[in-house]
Amino acid sequence: MARLILSLRSQGVTDSKVLNAIESTPRQMFTPELFQDRAWEDSALPIACGQTISQPYIVGLMTQALQIEPRSRVLEIGTGSGYQTAILSKLARLIYTVERYRTLMAEAQARFKALGLTNIITRFGDGGAGWPEQAPFDRIMVTAAAPGEPKALLAQLKPSGILVAPVGRGPVQTLRRYVGDGAGDFAVEVLGDVRFVPLLDGVAKEL
Repeated sequence: MARLILSLRSQGVTDSKVLNAIESTPRQMFTPELFQDRAWEDSALPIACGQTISQPYIVGLMTQALQIEPRSRVLEIGTGSGYQTAILSKLARLIYTVERYRTLMAEAQARFKALGLTNIITRFGDGGAGWPEQAPFDRIMVTAAAPGEPKALLAQLKPSGILVAPVGRGPVQTLRRYVGDGAGDFAVEVLGDVRFVPLLDGVAKEL
């Protein structure tokens, strides 16, 4: 763990609150049994339904870029294993998270319960559509690659909010941060190249 935290610091994840949240979240609980010996490696690992648990560096980078405040209401698109969700829950007031695979959602909910995380609200649904009934959000994180600018999600962000998402159709995407100016426009900052599974429309019918 200490080695991982030092690695994250050396790569630019320096926010102490983010590092503390990562350090206090047991990644092994979110990692499949086959990969338990790699739970604390700084690498992405496969999980069920063809998805992945993100590399800790990417988790730290995206979380830091959101600049979450204690009273923030955060929308997460793509619950996956629930690892990123758990980290967000330690920084914000409420986390709303949407997952398109029932299997992943059920497993993540069980982990949240086991860890006593009570500020996470889950939804089985189409992540690309967001959660309009609960909008607007202070922050939005997208953990799957949007093919283009995520306009439907930006519409659910407060005018001064922040959205972080990988954007692009190829195997390598750009990680972008959209920062609201308070008047309806967003400044866009490119944070680097990333690799995420694509953000798919609808919900999975069998998994």
